[in-house]
This record gives sequence, structure tokens and C-alpha cells, in this order.
Amino acid sequence: MPSNLTAPRPLPDRTWPQLTAGALVLLALPVFLAAGWPLKGWLLAAVLWAASWLFGHLLARFPLGSDRAASTAAVGFGMSFRTVVVGVVLVVVAASNQRVGIAAAIVYALAFTVELALSLISYFAGEPL
Repeated sequence: MPSNLTAPRPLPDRTWPQLTAGALVLLALPVFLAAGWPLKGWLLAAVLWAASWLFGHLLARFPLGSDRAASTAAVGFGMSFRTVVVGVVLVVVAASNQRVGIAAAIVYALAFTVELALSLISYFAGEPL
């Protein structure tokens, strides 16, 4: 018998974790302006966040399940590819302009962490199947 933590649950709605993380990215702009941090860093993080969000929504349209192995594999590969692309862009930018790259990485990492935490909370708050 599976424990309560390992019991499968239905996928929750991802809207509010994504909107909250997006709001965090937007709220970082006045902080950047007030602190005098590089706006290019904030802009890079915002563009990466928006592109990643759009790509995630595209992948969410694919049907999942054991009877749909090809589309499930495409979603898994796409999610991994999305993360690698964001990481590569941040490393390349940080190598050419450290302040911009680090600023972008901090904003993106905070937004990602907020979305992940809220997604986990909403998943485990759901009733097991």
C-alpha cells in the first residue's frame, strides 16, 4: 500500500504557480530600478521566463500516458531541453558580462523556485487517486 506522499495524484492546475512566478519577475523591475542594477539582466530574465513559459504551454498540449509514448517522450525531452537552453544562455551572458548574467540568473532562479514550490504544494494538497 503506497504512503500518502508516494500515492499518485491528478495533475493540478499550473496557472497560479506560473502567474505568481511571473508576478515576481515583474516585481523585480522596480527593485532593479531602485538599486541601480543592470536592466539588461532583468530584461534577459523576463524574456527567458516568458519564452520558457510559452514553450511549456506548447508542451502541455501534447497528450501524455503510457499509450502515447512518442508524445510523452517529446514532452520529457522538451522540458529538459528548455532547462538546458536557459542555462546555456545564462552562462554565455555571464561569461561576457558578469553583472548582467548574474542579475538575470538570480531573477530567473527566484521565479523558478517560486513556481516549483507552489506547484509542489498544489500537487501534494490534492487528494490521492
